[in-house]
Amino acid sequence: MKTNIGVFFGGRSTEHEISVISASQAMHAINRDKYDVTPIYITKQGRFYSGDALFDVSNYRDIPSLLKQCQEVYLRPVFGDYNVYLVKKPFLRSAVLTTLNVVIPVLHGSNGEDGIFEGVLETIGIPYAGCNTLSSANGMDKITMKQILQANDVPVVNYTWFTDKQWFAQRGKIVEKIETMLHYPVIVKPANLGSSVGIGRAANREQLIEKIEDAERYSSRIIVEHMVEQLQEINCSVLGDCDEYQMSVLEEPIKSGDILSYEDKYMGGSKGAKGMQASEKRIPADLPDDVTARIKFLAGETFRVLSCHGVSRVDVIVDNADGSIYVNEINTIPGSLSFYLWEATGIGFEELMDRLVKLALRRKRESSQKTVSYDQNIFAMGGGVKGGIKK
Repeated sequence: MKTNIGVFFGGRSTEHEISVISASQAMHAINRDKYDVTPIYITKQGRFYSGDALFDVSNYRDIPSLLKQCQEVYLRPVFGDYNVYLVKKPFLRSAVLTTLNVVIPVLHGSNGEDGIFEGVLETIGIPYAGCNTLSSANGMDKITMKQILQANDVPVVNYTWFTDKQWFAQRGKIVEKIETMLHYPVIVKPANLGSSVGIGRAANREQLIEKIEDAERYSSRIIVEHMVEQLQEINCSVLGDCDEYQMSVLEEPIKSGDILSYEDKYMGGSKGAKGMQASEKRIPADLPDDVTARIKFLAGETFRVLSCHGVSRVDVIVDNADGSIYVNEINTIPGSLSFYLWEATGIGFEELMDRLVKLALRRKRESSQKTVSYDQNIFAMGGGVKGGIKK
């Protein structure tokens, strides 16, 4: 029997549609002679659906009609239960729609890329591709990520952060700190979103307040960074695990304004969104050999110190004023899975998906060798009663 891959996508995220595009690309790249594919679409309301109609990205123009062609399903949070169950059990038939062997999450942004969904999969114990709960959470949160990178001598731009409640209670103090510590211009970002959602440039106090109030609509934690004015943005994908990994060729995204926008990333100047590969870019980036080597090293270090797994994309900033290089962020489930970078490196999309499956299965084998509990029952041995209530 062929390995059955469950591809999960959509989700309760501002990057919902981009997730659908990335998943569609990934599912069509999987070798069907070797694997079966079960698509599982998570709606914006958090309901799970499966069905062949989910393979055709054009069907998502009319979601209600699409869902009528599918079956609502669910997973049980029981360790070792890899079944996908039908919400509406057929009369005199099993409620099991299919059994998954491995999962590939293609969930961008919050409630999917941030460790929440990975935690569900770890509770079930099913092998899955990509970062685990911890590295997903750390990679998604820009504040935590920068703190870890700084502690491991990976350079990041100067920044400060605060919560939405702090902003409302201490607005004047926070503005003064930003102006003293960072100076204008600055970049304001929600701490845990991607795809440039809620991100804005501020060149003065009025713009700063405006951008912070926009960012706090999306996140309870806000980060403000020094803006490198003569910047060159470079991306590098990393594939493997934190002990054994390789870097792709580099790309230089082409932005239309001060920052790389959602439209720059996903619309690519065309009439329809096609994922990250549709954006304008130079591949490989035109850089001196020593700069290329330094960026690849920093991308690998970022992947390593965050304990990443599977495929990620590390976004780097080059300050052309003085040649400084900073890690901007990591995308633990990158748009289009960065397949275009791996194709340029010599690894086709089909092979990339095959490697992700193998990495998932290998991690499961390795983790199963670790001790997670003891066979002894301390209650049966008369222990465990210290501090208990006596009647």
